[in-house]
Amino acid sequence: MNKRIKLIFLILISTLNFSCFQKKLTKKETNKSELVATSQIDTLKFTSGIRAIFQDSKGNYWFGSHNEGVSIYNGISFEYFTTNDGLSDNQIRSIQEDNNGKIWIGTSKGVNVYDKEKLVTYSSNFNNPKYEWNKTNGDLWFYADEEGGISRFDGKYMNYLIFPIPKNENQNNSYGVTDISTEHNGKVWIATYAALFNYDGKTVTVFDHKTLKLKDNETLHIRSVLADSKGRIWIGNNGIGVLLKEGDSITHFSKEQGKFIPINEFEANTKTQQFAKNTGLQSVFVIEEDSKGNIWFGDRDSGAWKYDGKTLTNYKIDPKLNSQMIWSIYEDQNKNLLFGMAEGCVYKFNGMTFDKQF
Repeated sequence: MNKRIKLIFLILISTLNFSCFQKKLTKKETNKSELVATSQIDTLKFTSGIRAIFQDSKGNYWFGSHNEGVSIYNGISFEYFTTNDGLSDNQIRSIQEDNNGKIWIGTSKGVNVYDKEKLVTYSSNFNNPKYEWNKTNGDLWFYADEEGGISRFDGKYMNYLIFPIPKNENQNNSYGVTDISTEHNGKVWIATYAALFNYDGKTVTVFDHKTLKLKDNETLHIRSVLADSKGRIWIGNNGIGVLLKEGDSITHFSKEQGKFIPINEFEANTKTQQFAKNTGLQSVFVIEEDSKGNIWFGDRDSGAWKYDGKTLTNYKIDPKLNSQMIWSIYEDQNKNLLFGMAEGCVYKFNGMTFDKQF
């Protein structure tokens, strides 16, 4: 009897020890996943607009919102990160991946890198700006909280580079960065509200109102830029539409295509908030090129436009939406063309119409 009691006692002790070990292991694993504590649901819950779309090398989709942080979709569920999880700000302006598989998230108030389930913050050294761009290096460029400059990561530090702003320029003009596009040869095009800057690795060239050959009543308000595969530079404005730079030639693309609303009519519509009447290629917040060489424009009021080199075609994304405004256009690894909308949803172009994807 005593042997039997001892045997039962030993079994109970072993069971309790194993149970305690399991609880400790579970707690440890939970703490690891809480390094970037988030909630997971099976649908994209953003409502403030999709400003950035990116598919990483592992196939995950990243969505950057206008003011609700960033979300990752792994094919099954969505995971969310906000300032509560370490983001510098909830407005996401860019998402990109470096050669080491790290995901870089540009926000309106700083840059974060997602690496091994952790979010690390990189701040620009605004107190030590650099005027000689060619003394820095790196392929990662960011526009976060800068005004009159841009950030470049050299692998260790985030360098703040100052724009060579033209002399005697209207001081009321803003040189806050709105977009970045890089050519295959490494040249970088940087859009600001008041001017376009080009850096070729040695010098910075400025393209302003005068250089772009605009009329006195045509005010620059650049929101997007694209250096396409043919070496053309597309410049999207909020108000005067699209400008096209081919070599030394600069043309008013929207006007040539007959999609430019006269300034006085556009201003009248803007003042009365009658954006639905702006049916032209007038307020272009994003420009992208697909794998077939088509150039796509996302207009604030009139939806999507495709230019195949000959014909310019306008598409309404979804008549059920309150706004046709497009914040982002992105082609994924499967050649799906995705459109991030102002209402927080993502649509896929099926060749003729658009299907809600997320």
